[in-house]
Parts: sequence; structure tokens; C-alpha cells
Amino acid sequence: MPDHTIPDRADPTVAFIVPHKGRTDMLAQTLRSVFEQNTALTWQICVATQEPDLSLTALGVPQDAQVRLLHAPASLTISELRNLGLEQSRSEFVVFLDADVQLSPNWLEAMYALLTNNPDYAIVSAIQANSQDAPVLERIRTALSNAKTDAEVDFLPGRNLFMRRVTVETIGGFPPHLVTCEDYYFTDQARRQGRLFYSSQASYIHLGEDKAFWPMFKKEIWRGQSNFQSVRGRYISWREIPSFIMPLLIPAGLLILLIGVWAGFLGLSVAGAGIVLLPPLLYSLRLKITTGKDLPLTELVKFYLLYFPARAYGTIRGLFAPITHSGSSRLA
Repeated sequence: MPDHTIPDRADPTVAFIVPHKGRTDMLAQTLRSVFEQNTALTWQICVATQEPDLSLTALGVPQDAQVRLLHAPASLTISELRNLGLEQSRSEFVVFLDADVQLSPNWLEAMYALLTNNPDYAIVSAIQANSQDAPVLERIRTALSNAKTDAEVDFLPGRNLFMRRVTVETIGGFPPHLVTCEDYYFTDQARRQGRLFYSSQASYIHLGEDKAFWPMFKKEIWRGQSNFQSVRGRYISWREIPSFIMPLLIPAGLLILLIGVWAGFLGLSVAGAGIVLLPPLLYSLRLKITTGKDLPLTELVKFYLLYFPARAYGTIRGLFAPITHSGSSRLA
């Protein structure tokens, strides 16, 4: 149940839906960036949190603000939290935000104008910006996110998504059976209704972006667990296929390398080493040429040498760990 009731007013134009668990300081910054939007549009915020003791007072939310805090069971997936927030909001337009993003002050006006001026758009999203004094890993992540800007894209990450409510309702909400990769699945469904557009007219800073390589490695294992589950029921473009194959090449190459060393076969050892090194090198060169010219090649290779094995392990582990969910928040 909400611990703060939205004042009885006319339905706002825009509803911000924010799923949340942990890192309350980042959630407070996310909400603050919404409060600081330069816009005349009316809006409300629904935060679906899995922190049972969290209050709007602790988040520094003014008592008369259009904010609702929904306490949800820890068993719900992020999709179910988003669907729950949507069910408790009323608006023509919907924004799905992660709880660790800081929007640029013009974000809402820019996204609203893009969507309303382009009826063929289903979802619009803003580009990622680096935080002040961003470490190299964050800059790599930002470069990856912005590999294609001011263009139609095949999918959008769930950090900042602006759309019409009817789009979400037609899809049926986010897929509750996915622990991760739910944004891939959802935006693929939306692409059947219109274009997905990634715009540089506004931006966001990912406050929770990976800053160090080892924590990133562990997080990518978690992120990879729904890789194969997310492909069921959606179209897979030929450009996406390498993202499933490449991570598996590194453990396969390592196995070949170890067999070659153990058996004393130099050629097999060299082939295994080549399989291990080729995907990180190719991806690193591509990223450096396209968007990461200021990023050291050695750091890019290090990133992919950790990223691919972590994704492979997470993907394989996900196959043998069936995901359960309550299903209670799926939209009809």
C-alpha cells in the first residue's frame, strides 16, 4: 500500500514509473532530477520499492509532490515492479526510469516533443552522458550505449523510456518471467507498433554505472542469466546473433588451449589462444573506430576479456536455474 497519497487532482499528462531496490541515495537523485525538469507538463511519479522501511520523507520528497511510494514484495521481478507502478498511475504518457539515473533538465520536454511530433515512433529515449571525472570503464559503457544516436534502433535499454500508455497496454506490460533482459523483450514488442528512436536532444547520467572491472564482471554474470529466455517470442536480427555467439567462444577457446597445452600440441594451443583473443580484439577495434577514439585500446580489450566470459557463464547458469515469478503484476 502507498504511504503517501497523491492529491486529488486531474490526471497528469505524464507518469514516471520507477522500480527500486537498494541504493536509496541514487533513487533520491533520480527523483530530484524529475523535480528539476524545465517543463509546463503535469506529471506524477510512482516508485515501486522493495525496501519495506523506505519513506518519502527519507527521500526528501515534499509533502505536496505528485509522488506515490508503493511497497512491493521482494519476490517480484523488475518487470512486475514496473507493471505495478503502471497499474497505480493515470496518465496519457508513461516514462519508465531506472532508480539510478539523473535526467538532464530538458529531458521531459525533449522526449515529449519527439514522440508527439512523430506519430510513427513507439518509444523515444535519450543518450547516456558521462558523470564528472568518469573512470575509463564508465566511458567505455557510455560509448557502447551511444554507438548509434539520433537514429532508429532495434532495442532500447530500460533506463529511460518515454511512450504512450496505450503502447504499454497493447503489449501487455513488461514480461514478468524475465529477471534480466526484460527491456530487450519489451522494446522488441514495442517495435512492432512503431519505431524506437535514440536521441541526443536530451541525456541522462547512469549513477549506478560500473566504475571498476571486477564488480562489472560479477554483475555481468547476473545480467546474462536471462539471455536465452529473452529470445523466446521475439524477433532476433542478424546483427544480434554475434552477441550470443561471441561470449561462448572465449570459454571454448580456453578449453582448446588447455587441451593443447596438456597434450603438447602447439598448433592446438595457438588455435585456442587465437579463439580467446580474437573476439575481444575485434570488438575493441570496432568500438574504438566508431565511438571510442579517446579510449585506450588496452582498456577496451580488458573490458571484453572480462565481459564475454561473464556473459557466457551467466547465460549457461541461467539455462540450469529456471526463473520463477509470482505473475501477480502482469497487465491484462
